[in-house]
Formats: sequence, C-alpha cells, structure tokens
Amino acid sequence: MSELTNPFIRHVFVCTTGSYCPQLDGNSLEIHKAFKEQVVRAGLKGKVRVNKSGCLDQCGHGPSVVVYPEGVWYSHLSLEDVPVIVEEHLASGRPVERLRYHPPKPGGNKMRRNLKDQRIVGQIDGCRADWPTIPHDDPHSGPADEDPLKIVP
Repeated sequence: MSELTNPFIRHVFVCTTGSYCPQLDGNSLEIHKAFKEQVVRAGLKGKVRVNKSGCLDQCGHGPSVVVYPEGVWYSHLSLEDVPVIVEEHLASGRPVERLRYHPPKPGGNKMRRNLKDQRIVGQIDGCRADWPTIPHDDPHSGPADEDPLKIVP
C-alpha cells in the first residue's frame, strides 16, 4: 500500500479577509468563486482545493493568491487572470510568470495608503513585470495626503 502524502496536487489560497483584497484593491471574493468554478470546468475537482484565506499580509498588492505545494504567489489579480492560472499552473504545472508576485522583502509587505485608504500613486510595486509602479490611472489609487505623518503604513 502506498502512503498518501498530499490529498490534493495543489492547494490555492485566496486572500478574502480585511477590506483591502476583497473590497479596495479588487474583488477577491469573486476571484475565489471564479477559481472554484474554473477548477471544476478544468476537471480538477478533487485534485485541486481552493480556499479562502485570512490576510496574507501583502495589503495593496491584492487580490493575492498563493498556490501550494510550490509556494507560488500571484498579485493584482483580475477575473481574466483566473482561467490562465487554472490552465497553465493548476492543470499543467507551469506557474504564470507575468502574474507572479515578487515581494520586495521577506514577511509582510503592505503598501502605504492615503487617508482615503487608496494606495499612494507612484510607489514602487515591483510585484509583476507588467505593474512596476502604482500608476496615476489606477482606479484603486490616489495621491499622497498633504501631511505625510498621516499616511497609513
């Protein structure tokens, strides 16, 4: 009899806690739902588990997802990214490089926010190749407040 070490080939955790990932930086609740639906469509039900997670401590880079056992993190996800990750990573085992999160340092990496809880425009994001800085036209971002002491870290 062989020993089962992992009941699933991959485990997906979608940050759905707090106000940033699920509300201010996108809609991680819809992304979670889309992952569950796409996993079923791809015939991966019972092989890939999709769960809501608590805060992944990467606020401002979300919606965020981490896939185990590889430990691959994704950031700034949209609903359009979900089928790509399911097909390329979850089904075929190839992480989607252009969507990967590359944190600037180990541990928590929270973006600075202004008093309106918007990510401050112009911050170096560095997470995704296609998202090097927080752009001025980002719908989830805004200018820094006049008083830099009031910026929420």
